[in-house]
Amino acid sequence: MQMLATARPPFFTAGSFITTPSRYKNLDFSRAKFLFDRDRRPGFSKTSPPLLLRRPASLPSLPSWRHLHGRVEFLFIREDNEILVPNSEFPEGPQPMEVAPPEVATTTDIQQVEDPPSSRFIWTIENFSRLNFKKHYSDIFIVGGYKWRVLIFPKGNNVEHLSMYLDVADSASLPYGWSRCAQFGLAVINHMHGKYTIRKEAQHQFNIRESDWGFTSFMPLSDLYDPNKGFLVNDTVVVEAEVVVRKLVDYWTYDSKKETGYVGLKNQGATCYMNSLLQTLYHIPYFRKAVYHMPTTENDIPSGSIPLALQSLFYKLQYCDTSVATKELTKSFGWDTYDSFMQHDVQELNRVLCEKLEDKMKGTAVEGTIQQLFEGHHMNYIDCINVDYKSSRKESFYDLQLDVKGCRDVYASFDKYVEVESLEGDNKYHAEKYGLQDAKKGVLFIDFPPVLQLQLKRFEYDFMRDNMVKINDRYEFPLQLDLDRDNGKYLSPDADRSVRNLYTLHSVLVHSGGVHGGHYYAFIRPIISDHWFKFDDERVTKEEMKRALEEQYGGEEELPQLNPGFNNAPFKFTKYSNAYMLVYIRESDKDKIICGVDEKDIAEHLRIRLKKEKEVKEHKKKEKSEAHLYTIIKVARDEDLTQHIGRDIYFDLVDHEKVCSFRIQKQTPFKAFKEEIAKELGIPVQFQRFWLWAKRQNHTYRPNRPLSPIEEAQPVGQLREVSNKTNNAELKLFLEVELTDSSPIPPVDKTKEDILLFFKLYDPFKEELRYVGRLFVKALGKPIDILTKLNEMAGFLPNEEIVLYEEIKFEPNVMCENIDKRLTFRSSQLEDGDIICYQKSPAPDSNDQFRHPDIPSFLEYVHNRQVVHFRSLEKPKEDDFFLELSKLHSYDDVVERVAHHLGLHDPSKIRLTSHNCYSQQPKPQPIKYRGVEHLSDMLISDILYYEVLDIPLPELQGLKTLKVAFHHATKDEIVIHTIRLPKNSIVGDVINDLKIKVELSNANAELRLLEVFYHKIYKIFPLSEKIENINDQYWTLRAEEIPEEEKNCSPHDRLIHVYHFMKDPNQNPTQVQNFGEPFFLVIHDGETLAEVKARIQRKLQVPDDEFSKWKFAFMSLGRPEYLQDSDIVSTQKRCLRSLGAVSWIGTFRHCSKKGLSIFGAKRELNDVIVVNYLLIILRHGKELASLDFQRVLFYVPTSPFWFANVGSKVGDILMLAKWIKLCLSTSLCFYSCDIYY
Repeated sequence: MQMLATARPPFFTAGSFITTPSRYKNLDFSRAKFLFDRDRRPGFSKTSPPLLLRRPASLPSLPSWRHLHGRVEFLFIREDNEILVPNSEFPEGPQPMEVAPPEVATTTDIQQVEDPPSSRFIWTIENFSRLNFKKHYSDIFIVGGYKWRVLIFPKGNNVEHLSMYLDVADSASLPYGWSRCAQFGLAVINHMHGKYTIRKEAQHQFNIRESDWGFTSFMPLSDLYDPNKGFLVNDTVVVEAEVVVRKLVDYWTYDSKKETGYVGLKNQGATCYMNSLLQTLYHIPYFRKAVYHMPTTENDIPSGSIPLALQSLFYKLQYCDTSVATKELTKSFGWDTYDSFMQHDVQELNRVLCEKLEDKMKGTAVEGTIQQLFEGHHMNYIDCINVDYKSSRKESFYDLQLDVKGCRDVYASFDKYVEVESLEGDNKYHAEKYGLQDAKKGVLFIDFPPVLQLQLKRFEYDFMRDNMVKINDRYEFPLQLDLDRDNGKYLSPDADRSVRNLYTLHSVLVHSGGVHGGHYYAFIRPIISDHWFKFDDERVTKEEMKRALEEQYGGEEELPQLNPGFNNAPFKFTKYSNAYMLVYIRESDKDKIICGVDEKDIAEHLRIRLKKEKEVKEHKKKEKSEAHLYTIIKVARDEDLTQHIGRDIYFDLVDHEKVCSFRIQKQTPFKAFKEEIAKELGIPVQFQRFWLWAKRQNHTYRPNRPLSPIEEAQPVGQLREVSNKTNNAELKLFLEVELTDSSPIPPVDKTKEDILLFFKLYDPFKEELRYVGRLFVKALGKPIDILTKLNEMAGFLPNEEIVLYEEIKFEPNVMCENIDKRLTFRSSQLEDGDIICYQKSPAPDSNDQFRHPDIPSFLEYVHNRQVVHFRSLEKPKEDDFFLELSKLHSYDDVVERVAHHLGLHDPSKIRLTSHNCYSQQPKPQPIKYRGVEHLSDMLISDILYYEVLDIPLPELQGLKTLKVAFHHATKDEIVIHTIRLPKNSIVGDVINDLKIKVELSNANAELRLLEVFYHKIYKIFPLSEKIENINDQYWTLRAEEIPEEEKNCSPHDRLIHVYHFMKDPNQNPTQVQNFGEPFFLVIHDGETLAEVKARIQRKLQVPDDEFSKWKFAFMSLGRPEYLQDSDIVSTQKRCLRSLGAVSWIGTFRHCSKKGLSIFGAKRELNDVIVVNYLLIILRHGKELASLDFQRVLFYVPTSPFWFANVGSKVGDILMLAKWIKLCLSTSLCFYSCDIYY
């Protein structure tokens, strides 16, 4: 592949294509190759060469490449393998091509917000065939205040096509960084037949690097110069350019209120689905007015009242200028943070919300509003054909679920909704007094509501995949919906025909993504006009009607062929954004529903409350904007220390968040601030002395030094900068006020020898620590000199013996050391702001008398104290009790305290489980016995779960616990047994343990253990299999006796799997649902279905009248293939196919090319393998590894759906082979891939 001279290769990422597909709609994907750029950089890497892949025959839809965003880029290649880039020989610089869309702007970065300027330019080019230069420019024309011109290459830009571009005419003279966005169309007019005019459209953000944009291969030169084609007439070509200049709006500066008049809702994590629903309900004014009129009081709290929370939300949507939060509303739902990150069902949320509001409206002026707006009625009827009997039942609905699959549009869904079902044959209707009768069953509508909510069934359960799937089929919905069409075929005879059921579309709620997640938003026209708005969480934008309707139909989009000279296959991709809910408003009720809502509709207390909230918010916003002009001064006093120590805090002196706070302009002199203190606190200026706080290296925070007279003469802003190394907006001060007989006195002068100390007193009897005051001491003085004063401060006798401790630090560990009373304060390294804790001297027996006899032990206890809330594992949402523990408690200490609280004598029977803060549930795995050292290792929050075991936990941890359902051979009973055995036990040990516990039909009965899931048997466990890896949480373990007929089966007998199924009339008629208990059955050679049925009836003891209704079928690809009584079951080829394709249990027998036996005698059961889902293949990797894959034949049924089932979307047999090879690290060999039955 030869690269031409380039500026940069024409790359664009898969991710950018997905987010803005409209930008690339003109690309020719038939000429695409795919570049896997390992370094995630555009272009080629010398050190890590990219992997170039050719386009597959059937390219998957591009949204499925989303996970490769940033790793996959597309190169568009000509047939001669030259990369289509401009030739660098032109001095004007590179000419961008249609294959190189810009990566600068995406639809998430720009948005059309007003009607854009547009213009059409006609360029008549005479003497066209005599143009002998490479490129040719048109005259300049102006659109949106910008200069434009058309650029053509008459002989093609290195291609055999006319090349044509739109060019920014004055790009060379524009300032650096210029940019403009335009949507444009270029056309070559056909003079003979206007319908043959060739027109192409594109959209581009023009800039200095990409000042022109267009189409390299606009049309073949052979067609252009052909006189019979009508493009070149009298040697004249007419070119038309239509340009629409779009306004660029930065997402971060976009103002929804200013641009649209509406505001959005904030997304809490995954609440976009709720936001789209709330916006829809809000823009039904009659509903909004009813919500405003619901009775609430000024004492209600929004987070505890759904009506008040909704009123508050609607008021803010109506009057706020910025996006509105929904946290109060979700809290009123009882949701926690975890719920806000989970996508709930929109229909369920709508119904629950309406039911809650309907209940709150009872007995008020707005009672019945929900019913009046949303409630309609339909009639379910059954009409007998041969007798005069008819049964009907009237039901109400708030919304209708319409089928999407198999329906072209809304009308087709309504046709299907009222479709008549015939009840005949085995499905006859039992009419009262007439017995079983042929009948017709259906639904007709009695009346439709003024606001019709249609839930489109975009999600459904796929039985073939055993999973939920999203239906992305094209589904059209009209702007006006006429439900009186065809002479009112949807209406019942009792319907009021005078009501005109003509509806107009109000809202389209859209889901973009797949079944496991995506994004929700809504298109709404609030006043039923031609103006549509897109409500996408916080952002609201104006949109064209096409965006709200046609582009939300879903289905596939086909990119047009842009190069008629090539034989290109059209490229299609699935549109994953489509409507899932429609809201229609009846024309006759439109004026009533789309009514005016103003402040007089809002309760006065609500207006006052919300206006106050708005004022507070604006005040905070103003404060934030002016924060750089102010300093926050926090002043702590002795009163604060007394109040905080021993209650809010135990370490340090004060909680600075709870002291007096002053907001002072930075330029204010500190002396003026002292006057403000005098007014606020009543302390004259001359009695005030302020100390600066300092954060020490040991992370304590203490008063450091008093302010000097020079500092007090400075502005507060300058003082803050001097005192605050972290440079935040706060200045922390301690106000020293000396008192004599409760009256303030001027502070004494402080010398360098004076030390300010703070004192705390500890009472071991009360376990109480409190602040008792402060003292100035001399550095060379000794603690023994102040003992009398300390006793006085504590209220002790003057000669009371006390011990002193210095509180040094508390993080990460507590340090509190004894002070020698005979050493000087300086020798003890005490300085300003230090804290001394003291207590009475402990008695000799105090260790036995008190839990914490001294200050160090008490502070250690406080530092590690932890209140733990315990919940029973059986009731994980409810607090059972709480205990005050220490983080240093060992595992044994914790379980001992729990056992003591529960009155349990053996603590080893307590098992604990940690809390998951994200899910607000217990963690899946409990805490192992002595698996952690301390309580702190168990805690993620303050919650622990407990359970009381029947055996000690150490013993239990050495055992494997299995729950086995035993099916009695002769009695119709199932008993669940809990089997506990050592982990190294085998299935045979489980069988032996069961034999002791269960009642057998005879002493020689043999048992087997089965694995059952979704009412089908997937495995017979070999007796030698270890039980350690058996999982009974998702699969049911079933034990049963082995019937004698299975033990004595001949080589020609077959053992087949039998299970029950039924058809659900509400689901797809081709799909079935399993139920009941499956079992094995021996099929004898030459046995007819009638004989097999007789044995099954005897085995299951089913009465004749009931058994006569049963049908028997082989299941093929999930569909039943019914058998006749005369069919020889053992010779049915469908037997092997059905067992292999849907649910087969058998053995991989070493075989030749003739086929693989799917049934086997008893001796082969140890090799049983189950292959149905990828998960099961994973679980049984050991069994697969033991097989000889060199001699295995793989069976490939005709339908590709089989592999979607067996391989969990593996795709084809080779991919399945590669996957197994990867998992098992063994080579595979395929003798044949023929189809076997």
